[in-house]
This record gives sequence, structure tokens and C-alpha cells, in this order.
Amino acid sequence: MQSNNPVFRNSDEFKPGYNAYGNATYAGNGATHSGYGSDPSTWGVGQRGSYGLQDTRATGGPMTVDAVVQKTAISLIVVIAAAVATWVLTPALDTEQGLSAVYTAAVVGSLGAFVLSMVNSFKKLISPALVIVFAGLQGMALGALSKTFDAQFGDGVITGAVLGTFAAFAGTLAAYKFFNIRVTNRFRQIVTAAVLGMVALSLMEFVLGLFGNSLGLFGVSGLGMITAVIGLGLGVAMLITDFDFVEQGVRNALPERESWRAAFALTVSLVWIYINLLRILSYFRSN
Repeated sequence: MQSNNPVFRNSDEFKPGYNAYGNATYAGNGATHSGYGSDPSTWGVGQRGSYGLQDTRATGGPMTVDAVVQKTAISLIVVIAAAVATWVLTPALDTEQGLSAVYTAAVVGSLGAFVLSMVNSFKKLISPALVIVFAGLQGMALGALSKTFDAQFGDGVITGAVLGTFAAFAGTLAAYKFFNIRVTNRFRQIVTAAVLGMVALSLMEFVLGLFGNSLGLFGVSGLGMITAVIGLGLGVAMLITDFDFVEQGVRNALPERESWRAAFALTVSLVWIYINLLRILSYFRSN
């Protein structure tokens, strides 16, 4: 069953029903299709550069959960390092220069991360370098955003959002494993459509804000809280689909390089959750 998530849709081996060599498998202990014939001398081993035995060996073996954890940790470390650097290196917000620098960092980081998220989502062969650059730009945006929220609502908001993000990750993973959650194609369609709709609203709000006509959909307000709560729920749903695709990828013995695709998806989901938690906590601090 093919994914509707663009992050995984371009990787055939993330589909259930494919083995380590990119061949379809059927009932009968994973035997390959009878079209290969009974004579081993007629079997092909695939071309160099395609997902197959040679490609798996070239990338150091099949993808594992450990590989996904390691790549995700690298991505998150880059995000955090870039966020801290942006926070420290930009001037204080009590001056016009400081406001301008933080705003510029937020805009450049957000737009750069958005562009690279689209590239990484639709790129057939995942690029570790682009994932790292995306993480750096995303960290720049988060650092500027967090500094602004800290100045307005206090440092407890940042700490709460960070702890809440990791709690959401741990809780979702535990629920996924303990309750044996199964992701259906219908669920993926709903999550993907909702996320794309939220992204479209964000872009619309950004453009309107440039002309001073913001609707407050993503601010710290009553209307903003509605989108924040919905966004938080979507973030959890995104994590569930991420876990499902990682599980399928490990089961199908993807090339190890594909662990970067999983790391990218998990980073996007965690950043999404952090931003919405930050807005929710700020709303309660403002009242």
C-alpha cells in the first residue's frame, strides 16, 4: 500500500509488500514472484544504482532502528545547536536593531527550511547534506521564535514546550507499541490532507501579514489556540505515521541511507509539535 505522505512516497521500499531487493513479495514465506523462474542462472541481480543487493551493500547494509535513532539524533542536535546560536548571537530585543535581527533570522530560517522541506519531501534519493542544512535553517527559525516568546512570556514557556515535545514523542511511541496501533491508508490520507491544509493557511497568513491584514490564525489568541490545538493533534498523528513507515522500512530491509529520510520526517514532526506547544503554553501565561 503506497503512502500518501510525500516524505515517504518517493521511496518504493517503504511500501508494505516489498523485500530488501525491491521485489514484490507474496504469500508463501516471502517467496518472490514465479516470473523469476526455477533456474537460478536466469535470475538477475539488478543494476548498479537501483535499490537492490549492490545498493544495500554500498550503503553499509540495511536500515535498522539504531540507524534511524542515530540520524534523528544528529538532525535534532543540529536543530538545537542552530537555535542556541541564533538566540545567543542576535542582539537583545529591547532595541530596534535586536528586533530587526531576530525577525530577519526567523524569516530567513523559516523560508529556507520550508523550501528544503519541499525538496527533501519530493526528492527520489534522499540527500543527507540537505537534511542537515534543513535542520540548521529550522534551528535558526526556532531560535528566533523562542527568543521572542521568552522575552514576551518568560523562560518557563520555552522549558515547558521542550519538555512537552519529548513527552509527546515518548507517549506517542509507547502508545504505538503497547496498543499495537495500525495505520490505515485512510488515516494517512486524512493526516496528509490536514497537514497540507494547515501549511496552506500558514502561507496565507504570512502573505496577509505582509500587508497588515493578519487574521490571527497563528497568534497567541482565542482563534490562534484553536489552530494550535489542532496542530498539536496533527503533530501526534504525524509521529504515528512516521513510526509506521520506519517499521515498514526496517521490515523491508531498506538501504541504510533511507534512515535519513526517516530522520527528516521525525524532525519535522517534533518541530511541528514544539511550535504548537509553545503557542498553547504562551496563551495560558498571557492570561
